[in-house]
Amino acid sequence: MLADTRSYQDKSQAAVLKQFNTTTDGLTSHEAKKRLAQYGPNAIPEQKRNNLLDFLKRYWGPMPWLLELAIVLTLILGHDTESIIIFVLLTINAVIGFVQSNNSQKAVALLKKKLEIMATVRRDQAWQALAASQVVPGDIVQLKIGAIVPADLAIIAGNVTVDQSALTGESLPATASAGDLLYSGSIVKSGEVQAVVLNTGTTTYFGQTVTLVKTAKPKSKQEELMLAIVRYMLYLGIAASVIVAIYGLYLHESPVFILSFVLIFLIGSVPVALPAVLTIVQAVGAMALSKKGIIVSRLTSLEDAASIDIFCFDKTGTITQNKLSIIACQPLTGYTAEQLLDAAGLAADQEHPDAIDQAVLNYAAEIKHPLDFSKRQQFTPFDFATKRTEAVITTTDHRQMRVIKGAVPTILALYAKQHPADTAPASAAIQQLATANAKKGYRSLAVASVVDSQMALVGVLAIADPPRADSASMLARLKNLGIKPMMITGDSVPIARDVAEQVGIGTKILPAKALKTGTAADKIQLIHESDGFANVFPDDKYQIVKLLQEDGHLVGMTGDGVNDAPALKQAELGTAVSSASDVAKASASIILTHPGLHDIIAAITTSRQTYQRMLTWVINKITKVIEIIILFTLGFFWLKVSLVSLLGMSLLVFANDFATMSIATDNVQSTAGPNQWRLGPLTAASGVLGLWFALVDLVIVWLGLNLFHLSLPVLQTAVLIGLVFNSQLRLLIVRERSHFWTSWPSRTLLAVNLFTIVIFALLALTGWLMPAISSPLLVTILLLTLAATIVLDFLKVAVFRWLKIA
Repeated sequence: MLADTRSYQDKSQAAVLKQFNTTTDGLTSHEAKKRLAQYGPNAIPEQKRNNLLDFLKRYWGPMPWLLELAIVLTLILGHDTESIIIFVLLTINAVIGFVQSNNSQKAVALLKKKLEIMATVRRDQAWQALAASQVVPGDIVQLKIGAIVPADLAIIAGNVTVDQSALTGESLPATASAGDLLYSGSIVKSGEVQAVVLNTGTTTYFGQTVTLVKTAKPKSKQEELMLAIVRYMLYLGIAASVIVAIYGLYLHESPVFILSFVLIFLIGSVPVALPAVLTIVQAVGAMALSKKGIIVSRLTSLEDAASIDIFCFDKTGTITQNKLSIIACQPLTGYTAEQLLDAAGLAADQEHPDAIDQAVLNYAAEIKHPLDFSKRQQFTPFDFATKRTEAVITTTDHRQMRVIKGAVPTILALYAKQHPADTAPASAAIQQLATANAKKGYRSLAVASVVDSQMALVGVLAIADPPRADSASMLARLKNLGIKPMMITGDSVPIARDVAEQVGIGTKILPAKALKTGTAADKIQLIHESDGFANVFPDDKYQIVKLLQEDGHLVGMTGDGVNDAPALKQAELGTAVSSASDVAKASASIILTHPGLHDIIAAITTSRQTYQRMLTWVINKITKVIEIIILFTLGFFWLKVSLVSLLGMSLLVFANDFATMSIATDNVQSTAGPNQWRLGPLTAASGVLGLWFALVDLVIVWLGLNLFHLSLPVLQTAVLIGLVFNSQLRLLIVRERSHFWTSWPSRTLLAVNLFTIVIFALLALTGWLMPAISSPLLVTILLLTLAATIVLDFLKVAVFRWLKIA
C-alpha cells in the first residue's frame, strides 16, 4: 500500500529513494514489469458497459412490469394479437432507449479518448520514451518545458515552474525544486527536473479526485418524474378497476369479462411510451445544442436543466481567461508609465516567455507600445536562486542601464542591500502599492533600474487573471432567466471578491472554512446569504452542490479542472468549458466547445424548450387517461359493456402514445424563469380537460345508439375513432399554453397528427382491424370532436392561468 503523496514532503531524497528501492539510475525493465503487475497501469480504470445487459435491463422496472403483466393477462384471456401488440410497444421502448443511450455513450467515449501521454523514463540506465500508463512507483522520470506530469513525483534534481490550474484553480504558475512535490496533471512551463515516481493511477491526487467523482451520484429528476407519473396513472387505473370489478361482481359478470375490463384500464393507464418520448425529446434537444458547439453527454441533464435556479461558477478558466494580464502600470514619482513598461518589457524573455513575461509583452502589444529589443545588450532569464530577470540596455544618452524585474520582496531586498542607509521612502511607496493591489486581488511585480551602480525603484505592475469579455453580460442574462450565479473557486478571497464584483455576481465572498462548522441548516443559510466561496478544495465544491440540492435546489456547475470534476458530476447540469481537462469533461453533463460562457444560455433555453415539449406530452397523456377512466367507468354503469375492445385499446395506445412522439420536433418558446414539475396542478388541469373529452365521448355513444342505432361492435369502433380524433386534436391545443392559434406546430407534428387521423379514418371505413362504420357517422364524429376541441381551448387558457401552468 503506497502512502499519500503529501507524506513525502518532508522526507529527504535519500529516504525517498530507499523507500522505493530505487536509485537515480532508475529501475530495470524486469523490476518495472514486476511493479506494473503489483500496482497496475498508471491510469484511471473505467467500468465497461455490457450492451446485452443494458438492453435487457430495459425490460425490468415498474413500467415494464406492468406491460409484462398485461401481456400475461391477454395470453390467459386468449387475445394473442393484443399480447403481440403490447410486446411490440414494450420492445419499441427498449430499442429506442438503448439506441439513444448507446449513441450518447459512443459520443462520450470518443470525447474522452485522448492522445496517449508519453513520459521520459530512465530504465536499464538509459532514458526511454514510454507511454505514461507504463510508469510505476520508483521510476525516475525527466520533465522539460511543455511536459505533462505523468504521476505524483518528488523532485531529485533541477527547478521548474508548473501550471497547476487544472488541479488547484490557481492561475499563477508555481515554482518547484529539489525536495518539492509535483502532482499528476500539472504542466511544466519552464525549467527541467528529474524526479522519482511516488504514486500512480488512482492513488495520485488526480486519481483520488476521480474516485470522489465516482461517489458523486446526482438524483435523476427524470426518473423521479417517470415514477411519479406512473404512480399517478396507476392509482387512477386501479381505483377505477376496483369500482368496476365490484360492480361487475354485483351484476354476476364472469371473471373473464371483469379481467378483460381491468386489463383495458391497465393498458390505458400505463404511460407506455413515456421512456421513449423522454429519450427522443432529449435527443432532439441534444442534437440542436450540438449544432451550436455544445456536446450533451448525459441526456437526462437536459430535462433537469430547465429547473435550475442556482448556477455555481468556477473562477479560473471559466469566468476568467486563465491567463495572466497586466491590470495597471504604477510608476513611482519621477517615472512615467512608458518608462516602467520599457524596463519591464526589456527584462522579459522574448523567445521563451513564461506566464509573467508573456503578460508584460501582451500588454505592451495591446496598448501599442513598441519595445526596442535592439537596445538590449544582455539578458539574464529567470533563475530560481535569484528569483528575478535582468537585462542590460543602452539608454538614449548611450549609457548602460541594468533593468530588473521580480517579485516585490525580491526587488525590495535587493534595493535594501544596495541602499542600506536610506531605503524607506521608495520601499514604502512600492510596499504601499503592493498592499493596495493585494486588497483588490492583484499580484504585484516590482521593477528597478541600475545606472552607474545606483539602483532605483521604477514602479509596480499589477497582475491578475482578468474576466472574459463575455462573462459579465452572460451572468446578467442568466439572472434575467431567474437563476442566481455563485462563484466557487480555489483562489484567495480578495481575488475572488474582485472578480465577482467586476462581473456582477456580488461582493460577499466567504472562505470555504466558514462551512466547516455549524449544522446543515446553518451551512445552507450561509450559502444563501453569500455570493460565493473562495479557498475551496474539491470536496468543498462537491459539498456545496450537495447542500443546495438537499435544500431543494437544482444546481448548475461550471469548471475546467480536475478539482471541479466531483461537483460537475454531482450537479444537475455539470458544464465543462472548452479548455477543460479530460476528467472535467468526462464528469460533466454538457461540454462547451467554444470559449466563453454564452453557450450556457443556449443550454438553459434549449432545456426549457425540452421541458415545454415534455410538458405537452404529459398533459396530453394524463388527460387521455382521465378521459378513458371516466368514459369506461360511466359507460359500464350505463350500458354494462366495455366501450372499446382490447384490440381497440392497444391500437389507441399507438395512436395516442407513439404517434405523439412528434412532439419532440414542435415549435416551442423558452420560459422566463426556471420550470418545475408540479404534478398536482398538472393532474388538476388534465382532470378538467379529461372530463370535457369524456363528456364528448359519451355524446358520441348517445348518438351512436339513438341516432345511428349501432350494434356493440360498431359502437366500439365509433368510440375508438372518437378517442383517436380527440387525442390528436387535443394535442394541437395543449401544446400552446395560450390559445392554440398563438403559434404554429412544427410541420412534422402536424403531418403525423393528420396522418394518424386519416389512417384511423380509413381503418374505420374499410373495416380492417375493427368493424366498419359509415361515412356520415365518421364525419359526425370528426365535426363533433373538432367543435368540442375549439370550445375547450378557451377553458384550457383559463385553467392554465389559474393553476399557473406555463
